[in-house]
Amino acid sequence: SVVLLDQRSIPRRIESLTCRSASEVSEAIRFMVVRGAPAIAIAGSYGLAVEAQRLLEETDRTQYLSGLDNAIAVLRASRPTAVNLFWAMDRMARVMDSARRTE
Repeated sequence: SVVLLDQRSIPRRIESLTCRSASEVSEAIRFMVVRGAPAIAIAGSYGLAVEAQRLLEETDRTQYLSGLDNAIAVLRASRPTAVNLFWAMDRMARVMDSARRTE
């Protein structure tokens, strides 16, 4: 899981949100739990890592890569104008493409 500092409550309170999937991280980004371009990209990257770990326990290689493709799409959709998020997801997608070529 990834634990995010809920920036909506700052400075009144310090709260966190635990996300266990790319979908949960996507919702956190969408609802402004995470703010700021670099933080959004980092959260999205960790969201993909959490999803990769979750999928690894449940699927074969083809389903795994397909699940990661879906996770990238979900994370991108969370903030369509987030350039840094798209940069991070593009970079991770290139790594996945490289893995597909080594099959």
